[in-house]
Amino acid sequence: MSIITLTTDFGLKDHFAGIFKGKIYSLLPETNIVDLSHNIDKFNVLEASYLLSVSYSHFPKGTVHIVAVDASRNADTTHIAMLFDGHYFIGADNGIFGGLINKRNPDKIVQITIHDRLIDGSSDLDVFATVATHLAKGGEMTVIGSPVTEIKKRNMLVPILDQNLNSIRGHIVYIDDFGNCVTNISKKYIEEIAKGRQYSVRFSVYTIKRVKNNYADFKNNTTSDLNAIAGNEIAIFNENDFLEIAVYRSNPKRSGSAHTLLGLKIQDAVIVEFES
Repeated sequence: MSIITLTTDFGLKDHFAGIFKGKIYSLLPETNIVDLSHNIDKFNVLEASYLLSVSYSHFPKGTVHIVAVDASRNADTTHIAMLFDGHYFIGADNGIFGGLINKRNPDKIVQITIHDRLIDGSSDLDVFATVATHLAKGGEMTVIGSPVTEIKKRNMLVPILDQNLNSIRGHIVYIDDFGNCVTNISKKYIEEIAKGRQYSVRFSVYTIKRVKNNYADFKNNTTSDLNAIAGNEIAIFNENDFLEIAVYRSNPKRSGSAHTLLGLKIQDAVIVEFES
């Protein structure tokens, strides 16, 4: 059975996500639709790009991933379909696939050109549903678009290395439901530049001297020790091995989070500094 994933900023209060699924099922009833997320921050291409780049590989090859975030077609933004690492991606050419193509080159990209083939009144979602079901059934990409060689990237998706190799400047690219703030700096990249050097993490007025490998690093602490650091800022590598700023044992609804207590938001700078 084919799989189609949905990543949108529609939210769950309204009927838009449900209607989108209905359009897909009407064209391909036997498909399996997976909601990756409908709670992307409105029009936040950076957030959607991160979520997609760390999620797609958990699905089987041949999965079709629809990304409907800031997806309206206009004079500057076309719709595209892309074959990358054995997966298909559909969305607007607004930089949303930058988190993928910064890692490796796509196998094939087409600019979607079927808009005028659909019935009058068809929406962008009708176009995405038509393209997705076509690809899910094994259809050729050239049927739904014209080949292109380049798509838009966003520089914010790539951390910047200081020319003296003494620091890496990255940015917050995603804030999860716990209020933890994920950067675009990977553990692998830090270790490549560090070459054994110690390093600290600096953002706003805060400096964190030690980065934990994950939350399991705290398991050897006593209960009293853990209670003592509750509410403190910490830096860890998350499950996708990206540097993440958090507040230990925070509750966004009761006591706040890294997002609210530390004042961090999307695109804020985070700097990794290496000892000389």
